Amino acid sequence: MNAIYSNTLDQFDPAECPESVQNLFKRYGDLEENFPEELSGGALPYFADWLMENVHLVEITAYSDDDAYTIFETMNDRGLSLSPTDMLKGYLLANMEEGRRLEANKLWRKRVLQLNDIGKDVEPDFFKAWMRSQYALKIRQRKQNARPEDFDRIGTEFHRWVRDASNSIGLNSPDRFFQFVDRDFKFYSRLYLMCIKASNRLIEGLEPIFYNAKLGFTLQYMLLLAPVRPGDDEETIKRKLWSVARYVDILLAWRLWNFRRIAYSTMQYTMFNVMKDIRGLELADLRSTLYARLIDEAENFTNNSDYHEDNVGFHVHQQNRFFVHCILARMTNFIETRSGMNSRFTDYVQTQGKNRYEVEHIWADHHDRHSDEFTHESDFRKHRNRIGGLLLLPKSFNASYGDLPYGEKQPHYFGQNLLAQSLNQQAYERNPGFLKMIEETSLDFEAHSTFKKADLDARCKLYTEIAKQVWNPEELNA
Repeated sequence: MNAIYSNTLDQFDPAECPESVQNLFKRYGDLEENFPEELSGGALPYFADWLMENVHLVEITAYSDDDAYTIFETMNDRGLSLSPTDMLKGYLLANMEEGRRLEANKLWRKRVLQLNDIGKDVEPDFFKAWMRSQYALKIRQRKQNARPEDFDRIGTEFHRWVRDASNSIGLNSPDRFFQFVDRDFKFYSRLYLMCIKASNRLIEGLEPIFYNAKLGFTLQYMLLLAPVRPGDDEETIKRKLWSVARYVDILLAWRLWNFRRIAYSTMQYTMFNVMKDIRGLELADLRSTLYARLIDEAENFTNNSDYHEDNVGFHVHQQNRFFVHCILARMTNFIETRSGMNSRFTDYVQTQGKNRYEVEHIWADHHDRHSDEFTHESDFRKHRNRIGGLLLLPKSFNASYGDLPYGEKQPHYFGQNLLAQSLNQQAYERNPGFLKMIEETSLDFEAHSTFKKADLDARCKLYTEIAKQVWNPEELNA
């Protein structure tokens, strides 16, 4: 400001100055470049008089850091508001030593830019996941007029929550404010970016994150961050992420098999409690805790596998078709990869485009073909939808063969994925990888020349046993 006032700006070098000074320098250059030509010369004094008469400068004095932040937040919450992330940055930087602000600000801007490059809501979602995973101690009680707690406030105003909870989360000195950005923010933002990358494509060792993301389960991210600590090495980090994601993967599969919802509102309270239980745990304790939680679950694949007059077990219906599609994709992929084939899960789970896969009924929708076993059409339809009577096949296959009787389309299954091929006797001939998989897993595969109710029952039992191996909690106890 002295250089501007004394007209010595040409001798001023802003290169090593803080970002705010560099901004002032550049904006003054904008004023010089864009100053209206009409106001130069003789018109300038009149403009100066008009400016002094009509523009008022108000000085506001803050007598504490809290007052300063309140003023900053209030003034920037008008018109085009600053985002919660900007508000949080302002609070954190204001409480650091001046010499460290530039370094912290550069890191902050770099990471926020990386988050924003992925998608619109990735940046605020990261801060919510981070704060909740490491600090949330309470959640709103599930009763009328209950007040919002840590978990809830972080979800709506994480910047204000950090300010209000600063003492309890250790923000009690300029050094700690700097560490909060330079260590904690740096570490957990990198970790979150890793998890987002793993949710968008299959990464070896982190596959369950991708599977959970395909089901739209966004609550997994706060769980993934919860047990990981800045001092963990890369191998430990990866193993912790896999363990948490695998727990979620198994839990979701069990719930879907028993027709339970996995929506955010349904799972939020349970996942909050899991998050608290695993926060900061060592790897061995983490895995034993997650395993114990799974063993304590009341419902798994066994619960909904037997059928009787009022229950046909796990089956497809109008509301769960997408989830059944994902389950069949996992089971088909499991059989093939265990038989030595390359993974095609990303192909099987594709539900859009000309190459998409669809859930195919082995029985075409013709009750008259099965009237010898099902007197009532409604009974036939219930059994037709059972999990053992379903396959995952390309849309083009369904369009060509889907309506044919089983005996006519069974030979065509041999040209499809291995789970479909297994209906055909040729799959068991000169196929050492498949036969070795059957021997190692003890899965009761068999060909079906016809597909009557007894064949459907056998196929349902087979699918249940496959599911138990795909989603085996003992992996966490290994």
